[in-house]
Amino acid sequence: MPNQFAIDYIAFPKRHARSFTRLAADSTEAEDQLMELLVARARIIAIRCDDVPLPRPDFDQLLKLSAERVSAELLGDALQIDAAEIKARFGYVA
Repeated sequence: MPNQFAIDYIAFPKRHARSFTRLAADSTEAEDQLMELLVARARIIAIRCDDVPLPRPDFDQLLKLSAERVSAELLGDALQIDAAEIKARFGYVA
């Protein structure tokens, strides 16, 4: 059975302290949701896997992968280049 992920976040950290939770069926879906939250400038409070908070290295790695994917998409759109060129020039995997 795949791991169930939960991402706790604050949607509008400058205005409200209300927290929300997004659920993801696997790590790829969790990455996608983290990408959306990063672009929206949400505050990430915690990432849980099967209701257990991820250890700091795993938490950081998941966020790093999501941030790299966001960066790759932004570079691709801004420069009108494909994923192979983004990887070659910047090292990010789209």
